[in-house]
Amino acid sequence: MKTKIIPNKNGHQLNGLSIDDIGDDHLFTGLDTPMKANAFEMSNDEKKQRISILFSEIMDVLGLDLTDDSLKGTPDRVAKMYVEEIFSGLDPENKPKVALFDNKYQYNQMLVEKNITFYSNCEHHFVPIIGKAHIAYKSSGKVIGLSKLNRIVQYYAKRPQVQERLTNQIANELKTVLETEDVAVIIDAKHLCVSSRGVKDDTSTTVTTYYGGIFNTPEKINEIQNYINN
Repeated sequence: MKTKIIPNKNGHQLNGLSIDDIGDDHLFTGLDTPMKANAFEMSNDEKKQRISILFSEIMDVLGLDLTDDSLKGTPDRVAKMYVEEIFSGLDPENKPKVALFDNKYQYNQMLVEKNITFYSNCEHHFVPIIGKAHIAYKSSGKVIGLSKLNRIVQYYAKRPQVQERLTNQIANELKTVLETEDVAVIIDAKHLCVSSRGVKDDTSTTVTTYYGGIFNTPEKINEIQNYINN
């Protein structure tokens, strides 16, 4: 079903639902991260300066004393963290450069890289998503360095995210880079917007999957699950 955003007198509605109706539900509007057309007209230094000013205003509204030695450097620290670290995946300049190599070992079975730890942020509340990604692929005649699998995960994780989108973005990037449909991505993550606020459920995790090509069969899915769980 196509997502439709409808403005009304009480604000925006998503598929006929208000923001209050949606509540904590994790909805997303598409595969691409929502970005403004002019997102990169401002330099990173300018972004950090602007974020620092705006975050100072947030702290001030909360009643915090920005003259305190412990707090006065916080706006600059947050701005630097946002631009250079936890949201650095928004900048296409940070996209990992990937080189493929001939499969000289003639290894023609699945390769599984599991337990890739990542930290992302929920785009609905801007609080952390902490999880592990598991990746499998079968060579199309080329192979990729193992560290690059990790870097691809980190690049897409370091932006405001929804787990379903993150899963598909990683899978699509791997299919493009590896020149094959034979890709699987499994993500198991804890959402602090669920555990630290809202329903405050500290035990649940969310699992999302993508199975492409040869991996989209019950036999291969079971095989991947066995690798991951053992």
